Amino acid sequence: MSSDTPSSNPLYSELADKLRRDIETGVYAPGDRMPSEPTLCRTTGYSRSTVRKALQLLVDQGYVTKSQGKGTF
Repeated sequence: MSSDTPSSNPLYSELADKLRRDIETGVYAPGDRMPSEPTLCRTTGYSRSTVRKALQLLVDQGYVTKSQGKGTF
Protein backbone atom coordinates (compact mmCIF):
# COMPACT_ATOMS: atom_id res chain seq x y z
CA MET A 1 0.00 0.00 0.00
CA SER A 2 1.33 3.40 -0.92
CA SER A 3 1.84 6.01 1.78
CA ASP A 4 -0.15 8.38 -0.45
CA THR A 5 -3.23 6.19 -0.16
CA PRO A 6 -5.51 7.26 2.66
CA SER A 7 -6.27 4.54 5.16
CA SER A 8 -9.78 3.13 5.30
CA ASN A 9 -9.53 2.89 9.10
CA PRO A 10 -10.55 5.81 11.31
CA LEU A 11 -7.67 7.61 13.02
CA TYR A 12 -8.72 6.39 16.47
CA SER A 13 -8.59 2.80 15.21
CA GLU A 14 -5.09 3.33 13.79
CA LEU A 15 -3.91 4.81 17.08
CA ALA A 16 -5.50 1.97 19.07
CA ASP A 17 -3.74 -0.53 16.77
CA LYS A 18 -0.39 1.17 17.36
CA LEU A 19 -0.86 1.27 21.13
CA ARG A 20 -2.04 -2.37 21.11
CA ARG A 21 1.13 -3.39 19.24
CA ASP A 22 3.19 -1.45 21.78
CA ILE A 23 1.49 -3.34 24.60
CA GLU A 24 1.89 -6.72 22.89
CA THR A 25 5.58 -6.15 22.13
CA GLY A 26 6.41 -5.03 25.68
CA VAL A 27 6.84 -1.30 25.17
CA TYR A 28 4.29 -1.01 27.98
CA ALA A 29 4.46 -3.76 30.59
CA PRO A 30 1.45 -4.82 32.66
CA GLY A 31 0.77 -2.10 35.22
CA ASP A 32 2.76 0.57 33.38
CA ARG A 33 1.13 3.95 33.02
CA MET A 34 0.30 4.81 29.44
CA PRO A 35 1.06 8.29 28.10
CA SER A 36 -1.55 10.85 29.12
CA GLU A 37 -4.18 12.08 26.67
CA PRO A 38 -2.43 15.47 26.24
CA THR A 39 0.90 13.71 25.63
CA LEU A 40 -0.64 11.41 23.02
CA CYS A 41 -2.26 14.45 21.37
CA ARG A 42 1.12 16.20 21.15
CA THR A 43 3.09 13.19 19.95
CA THR A 44 0.55 11.97 17.40
CA GLY A 45 -0.99 15.26 16.27
CA TYR A 46 -4.45 13.74 16.81
CA SER A 47 -7.30 15.56 18.52
CA ARG A 48 -8.27 14.84 22.11
CA SER A 49 -11.49 13.14 20.99
CA THR A 50 -9.53 10.81 18.68
CA VAL A 51 -7.12 9.89 21.48
CA ARG A 52 -10.01 9.31 23.90
CA LYS A 53 -11.78 7.03 21.41
CA ALA A 54 -8.58 5.03 20.88
CA LEU A 55 -8.03 4.59 24.61
CA GLN A 56 -11.69 3.68 25.17
CA LEU A 57 -11.42 1.04 22.45
CA LEU A 58 -8.45 -0.47 24.29
CA VAL A 59 -10.42 -0.40 27.56
CA ASP A 60 -13.36 -2.12 25.85
CA GLN A 61 -11.00 -4.79 24.49
CA GLY A 62 -9.42 -5.38 27.91
CA TYR A 63 -5.93 -4.11 27.04
CA VAL A 64 -5.90 -1.21 29.49
CA THR A 65 -7.78 0.14 32.48
CA LYS A 66 -8.52 3.77 33.24
CA SER A 67 -8.54 5.33 36.67
CA GLN A 68 -10.00 8.83 36.90
CA GLY A 69 -7.36 11.27 38.05
CA LYS A 70 -4.60 8.66 37.89
CA GLY A 71 -4.29 7.67 34.25
CA THR A 72 -4.49 4.72 31.94
CA PHE A 73 -2.64 1.52 32.83
